[in-house]
Amino acid sequence: MAARAHEFWIEPQAYTLGPGDALRASLKIGEMFAGASYPYVPDNFLRFEAGPADRLRPVSGRMGDRPALALEPPATGLWVIVHETTALWLTYDGWDRFEAFTGQHDLGAARDLHRARGLPDNGFREMYFRHAKSLVAVGDGRSGADRRLGLEVEIVAETNPYTVRDGGPVVLRMFDGGAPRADAQMELFVRHGGKVTRDTLRSDARGRVTAVLPAGAEVLANFTTLEPVEGDPAAREAVWLSRWASLTFAMP
Repeated sequence: MAARAHEFWIEPQAYTLGPGDALRASLKIGEMFAGASYPYVPDNFLRFEAGPADRLRPVSGRMGDRPALALEPPATGLWVIVHETTALWLTYDGWDRFEAFTGQHDLGAARDLHRARGLPDNGFREMYFRHAKSLVAVGDGRSGADRRLGLEVEIVAETNPYTVRDGGPVVLRMFDGGAPRADAQMELFVRHGGKVTRDTLRSDARGRVTAVLPAGAEVLANFTTLEPVEGDPAAREAVWLSRWASLTFAMP
């Protein structure tokens, strides 16, 4: 497995709610759909919102609340939850960790660039941000659609998954800095029938991938970007910046 627990995602307690049901969702970090739950801590996020995609509102809570989100949706339709973290830092204590990370996420060109920049093999730092979304159906969830919400890296479900009955294709689109992320890797985790599988898909020239998913599956899509930043490793300044995008939803 890779160097660290990679995925950060929003995990609703239920992906389909009846009118008036409480919407509760946890912030999770881990791997293969298993991980720790994080509380509501305003200092840890830049953005935390929920609602129909065109009417998002800030999520309020009390310090330390678990789950981090708890509210009663006022209307039926497709709801979107958005969470963006503040900056986090990681120190690589060995080249193998960087090699494993870049290899898993198809970012191998960064290894050559690291060497070309004359950076050390260990003790260098990376700054990273997490950009997570989740789709929840209130009622049947057929009305409404996901859309770009201005995240620096973002996955948009161009197919409303709650309109796909008995399983079928769902089109997902990756964006990086507002532009489609073409010819890039997306990791897809599917929890179904008590098992979790991981597959990788590759986007087309417009940043789209098509995933054929079974009915009743819980889905986590994820991709990662990595770019160099100017910094002095001797002063413990970050020399790399990564961004992590995720999207969760369920198939009816």
